[in-house]
Amino acid sequence: MTSRTSFSLATGTGKRVRQSIRISSENLITTEFLPGLDRLPLVVRPATANVDLLGWAQNNPDFIASHLGSHGAILFRGFGIHSMEVFEQFAECTSHGGLLDYIYGSTPRRRIAGGVYTSTEYPADQVIPFHNEMSYSLAWPMKIWFCCLKAASSGGATPIADSVKVFQEIDSGIRASFIERGVMYVRNYGSGLDLSCQQVFGTEDRAEIEKICKDSKIECEWKADGRLQTWQKCQAIAMHPQTHEIVWFNQAHLFHVSSLDPAFASELLAAFGEQGLPRNAYYGDGTSIPSPVLDEIRAAYGRAKVEFPWEEGDVLMLDNMLVAHGRAAYQGQRRIVVAMAEQHHAETPQGAAIQG
Repeated sequence: MTSRTSFSLATGTGKRVRQSIRISSENLITTEFLPGLDRLPLVVRPATANVDLLGWAQNNPDFIASHLGSHGAILFRGFGIHSMEVFEQFAECTSHGGLLDYIYGSTPRRRIAGGVYTSTEYPADQVIPFHNEMSYSLAWPMKIWFCCLKAASSGGATPIADSVKVFQEIDSGIRASFIERGVMYVRNYGSGLDLSCQQVFGTEDRAEIEKICKDSKIECEWKADGRLQTWQKCQAIAMHPQTHEIVWFNQAHLFHVSSLDPAFASELLAAFGEQGLPRNAYYGDGTSIPSPVLDEIRAAYGRAKVEFPWEEGDVLMLDNMLVAHGRAAYQGQRRIVVAMAEQHHAETPQGAAIQG
């Protein structure tokens, strides 16, 4: 496995030292780590007043690309990004190919403008588990950005986790089972308890939905009552195309029925049966994943967790394969907007990248 290296923050012994340094040729920014953290996120701040983040980013693409690959997460703080328009321009200028539409999504979002969406619209008292965006599919964005337009009065952090570390933290036997079999995601639409076909596929036209499924290698079936069921076998792990690191890259722990409150899960099972649940996850061969296995995976994410409070005007840029994200519960008003770019398609057959 390729190890990541820090720029001049690494000493001759390989030990990372937390310090502020100046990087850009014009000395317009400083870099540092947040108190108590020593690798991610890398924090980029303006060195002087009135630094134009867009202009600086356009002139320093190599800096951003290099350190996003090294750290997986860059927090741009102190630049005062308070509008969706500027945020969208920043995401566009730090990516290639334009911003992505949120098709075949798994959580409720609303498009605000262009390629900018609301963050997941779950109730404030709910925690959103760690995940890499769209890792339940065979195509996903390589980059994802978050912008804090309004910080919650309490809570509401977007915790992050190193996906390489998560992979390493999981028991080797559990890893081997997932690597060998992959993950199958089963979804049922139309119960009113999860996203509708319209929300997920952007249309209610059956022919168009079937085409999207075929193009995305998603199996689908219309049930007698008119509801749609889809299932798809996907990767459990993946190799980053640039760094060649192996990352834990699936959402089995999030889709699985064990992620629900036990009482609510029992109600769903009584009403729909296991095959009719709004969503569930299995090993890729269709066999059940034991709940204790998924508890171990959740614990691995917990051991890799990095959390810090939002400041209004922050922009957090993630390499979506190297770093997973979640959401803490919160109180008060919170407004985080999101953009995604650079779609990547799964290329390595499941299990070929690494064994054991």
